[in-house]
Amino acid sequence: MTWNKGKPHRILKNDMGRVMRQITTKQRKTAIFVISVLFTATFLLIGRLAYLMIFHSEEYATDAKELHERERSIKAARGIIYDRNGVVLADNKPVCTVSVIHSQITDPERVISVLCDVLDLSEETVRKRVEKVSSIERIKANVDKETADYLRSFELDGVMVDEDYKRYYPFGTLASRVIGFTGGDNQGIIGLEVKYNSMLEGIPGKILTLTTAHGTEIPNAAETRVEPLAGNSLTVSLDVNIQRYAEQAALKVMEAKGANHVSLILMNPQNGEIYAMVNVPEFDLNDPYTLNIEYAPKEDTSLSAEEKNTLLNRMWRNPCISDTYEPGSTFKIITATAAFEKNAVSLTDRFYCPGHKIVEDRTIRCHKVGGHGSESFVDGIKNSCNPVFMEIGARVGIEGLYEIFERVGLMRKTGIDLPGEASSIMHKVENVKAVELATISFGQSFQITPMQLLSSVSTIINGGKQITPHFAISAKNTEENTVKTYTYEGETGLVSEKTCETMKSLLEAVVHDGTGKRAYLPGFRIGGKTATSEKLPRSSNQYISSFLGFAPAENPQVIALVLIDEPEGIYYGGTIAAPVIAEVFDEVLPYLGIEPEYSEDELKMDGIGTFPVPDLVGMSIEEAKKLLKAYEFGDVYESGEGTVITEQFPEAGEEVKKNTNLILYMK
Repeated sequence: MTWNKGKPHRILKNDMGRVMRQITTKQRKTAIFVISVLFTATFLLIGRLAYLMIFHSEEYATDAKELHERERSIKAARGIIYDRNGVVLADNKPVCTVSVIHSQITDPERVISVLCDVLDLSEETVRKRVEKVSSIERIKANVDKETADYLRSFELDGVMVDEDYKRYYPFGTLASRVIGFTGGDNQGIIGLEVKYNSMLEGIPGKILTLTTAHGTEIPNAAETRVEPLAGNSLTVSLDVNIQRYAEQAALKVMEAKGANHVSLILMNPQNGEIYAMVNVPEFDLNDPYTLNIEYAPKEDTSLSAEEKNTLLNRMWRNPCISDTYEPGSTFKIITATAAFEKNAVSLTDRFYCPGHKIVEDRTIRCHKVGGHGSESFVDGIKNSCNPVFMEIGARVGIEGLYEIFERVGLMRKTGIDLPGEASSIMHKVENVKAVELATISFGQSFQITPMQLLSSVSTIINGGKQITPHFAISAKNTEENTVKTYTYEGETGLVSEKTCETMKSLLEAVVHDGTGKRAYLPGFRIGGKTATSEKLPRSSNQYISSFLGFAPAENPQVIALVLIDEPEGIYYGGTIAAPVIAEVFDEVLPYLGIEPEYSEDELKMDGIGTFPVPDLVGMSIEEAKKLLKAYEFGDVYESGEGTVITEQFPEAGEEVKKNTNLILYMK
């Protein structure tokens, strides 16, 4: 091999050039790749940014705004509840809610000290909330306005005092289980307050303030306020005056008889409007978490939270619609109706009562131990004779009875506009034997609610029309425009007109000269039925005394039912329950515009009737006394030191009852 001295240098130079060219090409490719990646990424970022700015600008602007806005709620005023005459039953009282904003508090120890002192809260409670890192923390709601204004005077950084409302009930305990009450969030808890919550609650407003990224409100920044929309008002059929009459009568008999409690309902049987629903003792709607006398511990003992909640739930329960009971002899109205509808009895049918009736292996007794002897069906219902009703129950049969029960509404809920209504508890048809049929016929061995009984009897005395017991009549907005009128449709012809007229006549006879005669009122035609129901177990010797009455008997405008739970001493419904309804009707019937119409026999009775008051003003007392001999006043009272009459009460021309007292004012 021949070595060429100059060739290696040329080869090396050429190789180096080739290598350099390769490196340059590689770098160029790398650079191009990197530039391409950067260009692509930049393009994608610009595209993404453009996409967000063009297509999502509003969304992100809203998010940014929300990040720098703090929202505080403003409660809406709850709708007012009125009685049928426009009297306020549930109103709103201005109060305040106190909150703290952690990021704005500059002197936490002073804030804690002042809040504890002014709001009467423990240091532990306040410190826990003040030191909690959150956007806003509520310290106390329902703070009265005077206290809130005093708190504002301290000008504490980070302490917010916002307007609020608290529910207020002007009549305190009146119809407590019907009206109901609201919780701390202003939402209904029981009664009409919860049933019509969506109608009453309104729409809350809000206060929006601007803050920094650290949550501190920006000084002098504009504050946006969205005003709340008040709830709609509700007008109900309840009548404050009738409710008061009924409560007074119920309390009177409860105290006199040492009863556990007394329930009383008054309703229009023609349309189902409820005038009064009483459950005494009631509880204070403005202080609903304090137990009333019925449920408070008899001894000075503390209750666990669970025990107190159980008692509170029992206290808030409405026995008129939520508790079932054996109705006893008031149910004979339904049995008699079934007998007439099924042509199983006539008014002239004769029965014999020896004081008991043997059914299979059971001896079932009448309330009259010696029996009523031979009697017609009219006598049987006036005497409330169990053997008579056992006989007609057997004639009708369980299928016939249940058919009528279904027609008049005993096999379903009434549909009353209150929460917590219970259903009846009835035997299955196939399980009813002779003994069960006998006891069902006079109101035992099954259970219904007081409201079911009242509703069913209404159908029987109003001509056979199904009614829905109810309170709500209409709702209005803040401009007083009606937004809803409540209507209640029902079937008609459920009971024949003939049966309705017969039953009204028979029940009037019960009051006129039967077991219900203590409900008799001169001048008024009243129908009704007594009952004395023995509670389970039968050996307990505890009773529910009741009376169902209606007036005027020929065209009922009001129906009432009273139940006295476990009265002491005499417990017969005709003796202690019937007078309660008489007392209530004596006030309510004239109030409803139903005037007395006295018969000739009644007018002959002592103290019965009315007369116009003479004009005595301007007379001397001696002249007046001579004139008054011709009038049947009760006591005449003289007021003043003069001898000439300047004023009188009742006033001249007023129509008053005999034995009305007269007051004469003299100068």
